[in-house]
Amino acid sequence: MIIRIVKMTFQPEKVKAFQEIFDNSQALILAMRGCQHLELWRQTASGNILFTYSHWNSEADLDHYRYSELFKTTWARTKVLFSAKAEAWSVEQVTTAGEPDTE
Repeated sequence: MIIRIVKMTFQPEKVKAFQEIFDNSQALILAMRGCQHLELWRQTASGNILFTYSHWNSEADLDHYRYSELFKTTWARTKVLFSAKAEAWSVEQVTTAGEPDTE
């Protein structure tokens, strides 16, 4: 499983516009092949820094979404709201609390 975390810093007055985009896109993203989970997080110290947190079955499924028309149109509407360049990480879980690494 791949976990994708995307940090987005918005112009403060544009946060509500992004939340509407997210609300309208969330079910469509979850319906994409391999998407198992999707959340929107907000940094507690700053109301204009948000993160998407998603789980994908594989890197190939994530790439399928990233090259889809849904992503292209959603990203085009989103990136104009930024005040800083977005940052993204694809990560995988190594351990879980209480479960030692067995490798």
